[in-house]
Amino acid sequence: MKKEDCLFCKIANGEIPSTTIYENNDFRVFFDIAPASKGHALIVPKQHYNDIFDMDAETGGRLFSLATAVARALKKELKCEGMNIVQNNGLIAGQTVFHFHLHLIPRYTGDTVNIVWQPGEADQNELQALAKAVRKDL
Repeated sequence: MKKEDCLFCKIANGEIPSTTIYENNDFRVFFDIAPASKGHALIVPKQHYNDIFDMDAETGGRLFSLATAVARALKKELKCEGMNIVQNNGLIAGQTVFHFHLHLIPRYTGDTVNIVWQPGEADQNELQALAKAVRKDL
């Protein structure tokens, strides 16, 4: 299903031009027009999903399979030293376009990309209880 007022639906389905590097029936991969680094690409499903919570596991599996191939191709061509793969879900997590999209951000020595978080401390009893609760939902 496509959402009529969705920018990424329009890009994914070819209604708005993009520098596409790969396309199949389910996805479009294109370079970000406001890149964090050289070669920053997005993988966008052609069907509208608001976020990962909206996406079925089969589509997610195909998407991440494609992501491994695209990441390898970018690394080979760009000679980047690493890559961040970023996907935000919900406003609180930094999502700004509410159509699922996966960022592949090549990393280079000396680049200015800043993707960090402050590590906290985990309570082992709390982790065990949470693991038990989550297992029930899997």
